[in-house]
Amino acid sequence: MTAQETLKEYWGYDSFRPKQEEIVSAALEGRDVLAILPTGGGKSVCFQVPGMMKDGIAIVVTPLIALMKDQVQNLTARGIRALCINAGMGRREVDNALNNALYGDFKFLYVSPERLGTRLFQNYVQEMKVSYIVVDEAHCISQWGYDFRPDYLQIGKLRELVDAPVIALTATATPQVAEDIMERLGFKDKCLIKSGFERPNLSYIVRRAEDKLGQLLNICNSVSGTGIVYVRSRKKTEELSAFLSANGVSASFYHAGLGQQSRTDRQEQWKSDKIRVMVCTNAFGMGIDKPDVRFVIHFDVPDSPEAYFQEAGRGGRDGKRSFAVMLWNSSDVKRLRQLETVSFPSLEYIEDIYHKVHIFYQIPYDAGVGRQLKFNLEEFCKHFKLQRSSAYYAIQYIEKTSHWTFSEDVDISTKVQIMVDRNDLYDIEFQNPKLAYLLEILMRRYTGLYSYPVPIDEDFVAAQVGVQVPMLRQMLYQLSLEHVIRYVPCDHATVIFLHHDRLRPKNVNLDPKRYAMLKSSFGERMQKMIDYISEEDTCRSAYLLEYFGQSESADCGTCDVCRASKSAKPSLEKEMTAYINDEMSGNYTLGDILSRFAAPGRYSPDECISTLRKLIDSGIVGRMSE
Repeated sequence: MTAQETLKEYWGYDSFRPKQEEIVSAALEGRDVLAILPTGGGKSVCFQVPGMMKDGIAIVVTPLIALMKDQVQNLTARGIRALCINAGMGRREVDNALNNALYGDFKFLYVSPERLGTRLFQNYVQEMKVSYIVVDEAHCISQWGYDFRPDYLQIGKLRELVDAPVIALTATATPQVAEDIMERLGFKDKCLIKSGFERPNLSYIVRRAEDKLGQLLNICNSVSGTGIVYVRSRKKTEELSAFLSANGVSASFYHAGLGQQSRTDRQEQWKSDKIRVMVCTNAFGMGIDKPDVRFVIHFDVPDSPEAYFQEAGRGGRDGKRSFAVMLWNSSDVKRLRQLETVSFPSLEYIEDIYHKVHIFYQIPYDAGVGRQLKFNLEEFCKHFKLQRSSAYYAIQYIEKTSHWTFSEDVDISTKVQIMVDRNDLYDIEFQNPKLAYLLEILMRRYTGLYSYPVPIDEDFVAAQVGVQVPMLRQMLYQLSLEHVIRYVPCDHATVIFLHHDRLRPKNVNLDPKRYAMLKSSFGERMQKMIDYISEEDTCRSAYLLEYFGQSESADCGTCDVCRASKSAKPSLEKEMTAYINDEMSGNYTLGDILSRFAAPGRYSPDECISTLRKLIDSGIVGRMSE
């Protein structure tokens, strides 16, 4: 079966998008390939098609748990066997998943990066027939990337255990980052396939606005269709959502602090157009493929061009006219300047936070490795009387030095353990016969239920029993009240996974050189963002494309800078009309026109001649003197 036939059979597409076929062909040739495609460019197909065509299982490394689960579900729905291992799973769950990956004829194993360095994973992976190592969000492996993650460095070590080609994918990579990705992944030959980043249907608009609320409401009322509004804080998502709703705009809010069910419900309501505008933090959007988003508004200025480009790019994936609007004022610039200081507290402070986290969980020196801590930042800061943002960034920096993994968006599966003897179980008479049927389904589907709490797939079990998930949870709760099972409901949590035992004071290596490098890199990206919003002469699209290494791009013609330039041209008509009819009394030559209007920084000779011709043809001015 050819790549084209595979694409048609499993995905229903007759042809590949631009660059997809080139990437697939390079992968099938066994080459290491780095693919840089814009948001919505169809990155998944680039590794899923060759993964289906080649014997073995493809290991897909991704930091996005929500996206991981979404892709596994989508593949399963297409009849393709896939499974995942993420930060919310316990050792037994991971062991079962890896055993299935080794013996269960699966084609794709999605894994979060922090799992790569564990002995359990490495022992299993050496026994697997691996077709590809796929690195999603590959910019995370680069020290120059805006979202560098030390866990990604384990991928380089994975290549030492597995002889398989690499397919690395990202939507945002500067030339420096691209080069670093290929080096860190040990590319045998540097195959870089890069799509043009132009989005001709997406108009970039930057507005200086003292009254942001008024501008926000005006845009929502003047542009039809669904939209996304990005803000920096969870609190502001709720405030702006309430403001829009109070002013007649159908809106809701989304952030990582919401429960799983709430996030899923709101996401589905927005995708089905029951909610028109989603006000959100950057937690919303990853893996969200809604093609008809007509506007993306940044109410707060992001701190990097990479983040902005990726978020703005979620508009207009259907190819129709859409708008990416940035609202800013002087307070945004002030906040960005302050952010550099807040984001990089002193190394002394960071080490203090390291110890306070261990103290919070009563972990002594030389202990703690492998522990997974459910972490509540608010409680932690309240306990030690800490400033929230400083503590947060300190915890993030400690992650970058590989002492722990900090995951803010972890779904912990529902777990069930049967608490009665197997023989006694069949003697129990339930008033509700569906409870007995539920137990039968659980025992048929899952092993180990009598030994320890086993994670279950609520959607699958509910479908088998013939009930909705909320009713399933009620049934499980009822069984727990009757002491038939131990029921551990699903949870949504922030988790810290400890990679090492707690170190003693002054032995905590916080890598001052990396600290200085990251701080400098952050400052440079932030300045580029300030330059972007302040720019009044350079096309917005051309500015962004140049940042990502696509120089000499043509002006888009639709951004606010290009529109301002176009709107200035009618003034030439007015100036020329007044000059000819009033100053020259209708007696003029082409030389008069060119000497008066054609000058560097004003109008080109071609502009002058075409404008003059238009005025003559329309009868506004008379013909030139002989």
